[in-house]
Formats: sequence, structure tokens, C-alpha cells
Amino acid sequence: MKTLGIDGCRSGWIAISLDDEGAGYWLLESDQELKEYLEEFDRIFIDVPIGLTEEKYVRECDEELRDILGPDYQSSVFNPPMRPALYSPTYAEASMTSYEITGKKISTQAWNITPNIKTVDQFLQDDEELRDKVFESHPELLFRILNGNNSILQKKATKKGLRHRLKLLKDRSKYADDFFRDIKEEYRRNQVDEDDIVDAMALAWFALQSTEKEMKTLPEDPPKDSTGLPMAIHYV
Repeated sequence: MKTLGIDGCRSGWIAISLDDEGAGYWLLESDQELKEYLEEFDRIFIDVPIGLTEEKYVRECDEELRDILGPDYQSSVFNPPMRPALYSPTYAEASMTSYEITGKKISTQAWNITPNIKTVDQFLQDDEELRDKVFESHPELLFRILNGNNSILQKKATKKGLRHRLKLLKDRSKYADDFFRDIKEEYRRNQVDEDDIVDAMALAWFALQSTEKEMKTLPEDPPKDSTGLPMAIHYV
């Protein structure tokens, strides 16, 4: 089974595989490239909201994730736009739709990742086979698990926080150190940030582990949205 971790970055998406038989990394700069990789691989962990509410402002999975991560990391969990607002052409229209239904507007942080949400959502709506192999996850939850289910004191935007996360990955994958260095050398910071690299590697590691261990979700019995997509954060 070919596994892949994908994280959004400035130039599109950074995709990493830690499989022994096909380890590698790729910068996906178009929707078409992303689609091709989603189709090619058998198990993908991706850091993007999948499954959107119709009426609630906050998904249950995001509430549970914030509780687990604690107050220092709650800001890393965005409330994605509701499905009725997702395809609005402007922030103002999407935010007004959200406000009319929930009494709360969409945050600018959530709106900034809306293009990525729409892209993945459209692929999953058009091709139901992708629903069986593309799973939403969250790097900070994964790093917490790698850290013995303890919070990492320094955030990934700091040098200490980044080094800590990279060491957790290096302790588990022989590719982590080389991939981190090679991606930094091959791509500019305005294409891929350092934290995008470690996030994608964490997603890749857990996608690989999910082929041998039980895959779990937040919440344990996730609801599905109006299109049948689970509203869940996946981990091992």
C-alpha cells in the first residue's frame, strides 16, 4: 500500500512518502497535480478540513481536538466555513452566510485556507473512490502522540519547536533528516516553509503506520455531513 502525507504550503502542497519502496517528496503546484497524487496513492493523510457542517459553527472533531491540545495550541485549530458558505465568491458573502445561520462570521484564517478546502472537497464530491483513502488529520495532534501524548512546549514557528518536532520524526524514520535538508535546499522559503515540511512528514509517518495499526478518529463515532463525508480527525 502506497502512503502519503500532504500539507498545504505557499506554492500549493508539499507531499511526502516515507514508504521504503517509494520514499520521496514532491511539490504540487496545481490542482491537477494534487488530484493525480490523490489517485495514485492508496492511503493519504492530509491537513485540510474534510466534512463540513450545515448549521453548526464548530465541528465536534475540532472541539475535541482543542480540548486535547490545550489552551496553548487551540489557535492552531481553525473552524472551517460551513458548507453553505464554502463556495461563496467573496469573504464578505461567505461570512454573511455564516452569520445569518450561526450568528458568527468566518475568521480570516479560515477564509485563507478555503481555496484548499474547496479543492479537496470538489475532488471528493467528483470521485467517491477517493473517500476511502483520503483522510483529514492534524499535525499538532500527531506530534503530541509522537511526544508521548504530551504537549510540545515550543511551537513549531520557533527554532526549538521545529528542532523538537524534527527529532521526533528522525527517531522514527531514516528519511526524515535527509528529506528536511533536501527540501529546504531545493525549494525557496516562499514556496515551502520549514514547518510545512515537518507537518507533511508527520502526516506521512502516520499514514504509513495506519496500514499496520488501527486508525482512530476524533470523535470516536464521527458524524457525516450532508454529502456523506465524515467530520473527523484521523490518527493512529
